[in-house]
Amino acid sequence: MKILIVQTSFLGDTILSTPVIEGIKSLHPDAELWMMTTPLSSHLVKHDPLLAGVIPFDKRGRAKGIKGLRAMSSTIKAMGFHRVYSLHRSIRTSVMLAMAGIPERFGFSNAKGRFLYHRTFRRNPEVHDVLRNLAILEGEAEISSIKADMRLFPPPDETISDEVKKTIPERPFALMVPGSAWKTKMWHSEGYRSVAEALIANGLSVVVAGGPDEAEACRIASEGIPAVNLAGKTGIGEMIWVAKRAKVIICNDSMALHMASALKVPNVAIFCSTIPAFGFGPWKNRAIVVEKELPCRPCGRHGKRECPEATEACMRDITPAQVLAAVETLLEGDLT
Repeated sequence: MKILIVQTSFLGDTILSTPVIEGIKSLHPDAELWMMTTPLSSHLVKHDPLLAGVIPFDKRGRAKGIKGLRAMSSTIKAMGFHRVYSLHRSIRTSVMLAMAGIPERFGFSNAKGRFLYHRTFRRNPEVHDVLRNLAILEGEAEISSIKADMRLFPPPDETISDEVKKTIPERPFALMVPGSAWKTKMWHSEGYRSVAEALIANGLSVVVAGGPDEAEACRIASEGIPAVNLAGKTGIGEMIWVAKRAKVIICNDSMALHMASALKVPNVAIFCSTIPAFGFGPWKNRAIVVEKELPCRPCGRHGKRECPEATEACMRDITPAQVLAAVETLLEGDLT
């Protein structure tokens, strides 16, 4: 049997979907398993040994529009898949898979094109997103019997740039990822810098990382102190490679949180406008959530561009002392 998994949402959503890979393989050990993701997310799963291959779907680039949809559906059809598990719920995805003529199409009951699937399954909003994704296997297995571990595999050492290899400290280091796609999910960068200063004073090195769009937050978090700033210098694969070597990861409610869970690196997760109860908190990992209880919080499931109250209290009222205390608790006082 040849099986396709589809998840073309954000980077963090792809990591949260990885337990489905092992779940399907445990149910169909002889199946040839492929995954479709965005081009960027493909770097998160391309080294997974359970996958025969990854299909990048550039839905906002070369594959956008009706023409791109037809081309991608033709590509999928030619590959001869027998079954697809679609974790993505857009109407575009539903139509594309139907056009590809895959004989068995499984999706979720809240997908916009649910009528195009042969079987649909309910996503329980009250459980962690890992379990929501695994619900697509209900009927084939008891979800509680599935391992449900997130999976990430760093690229081989020889593919990592010399610049990154030479920059990463040889001594234990904390990895800080101060950015987010949403402003109200970001703890203020000055707070990150204060924590970095304290950790360095206690003998722990600090690496700050993020994408090109997060360069300013990383600059503020690292300027004026002996911290390594990798903002915009690593691809997704190299980011996994760096994160795997960290002693602790300090980040917002972002992809880095899920990366920490997948790699089993101790994690301090700072939640500003969002809350772990939405189902996107740490998973099966040594982690501490730092947050501020406020009557205006949460203000949305995925964060906002600006604070609706114009106070940014959830982003500003968390203190460096709280974050430092969480780090010390996780590391049991051993910062070196």
